[in-house]
Amino acid sequence: MSTTERKVSVSREAACTPDVMWRLVTNLPRMGEWSPENRGGEWIDANGPAVGVRFKGRNKNGKRNWSTTVEVIQCDEPRAFGFSLLVGKSKWCDWVYEIEPTSTGVRVTHSWIDHRSKFTSWLGGVVSGVKDRSTHNAANMEKTLDALVRAAN
Repeated sequence: MSTTERKVSVSREAACTPDVMWRLVTNLPRMGEWSPENRGGEWIDANGPAVGVRFKGRNKNGKRNWSTTVEVIQCDEPRAFGFSLLVGKSKWCDWVYEIEPTSTGVRVTHSWIDHRSKFTSWLGGVVSGVKDRSTHNAANMEKTLDALVRAAN
């Protein structure tokens, strides 16, 4: 199976410290307050973020609900938090938050990097009801960051 990597990124400015934004993007139970699709998550084998730690995420799109197992791949407090969606032993995509200090607060960039094959993209669409995941995620990521910025200010 061949994969075609696709990446979607969105950024926002927030009038807060990097520590405040870090606490928001790593707060799994509350993520459901800010994301249109994610309903929150729980740490599986830890109480907080660290490379190699896994968590269970819950998602909803319309009438479809599904859960995911995710592994933290990047944890550089308060600058970067990234995790991979796991399906079996396969990493389907990565989600990354990068936090940069600015003169007025921070710039937070939220990225989604798709590693799926054509087949697994199709399968993901069946499960989630989303055929064009890149466009769907870009719109949801914008809404999520807007909500995170409101929560941080």
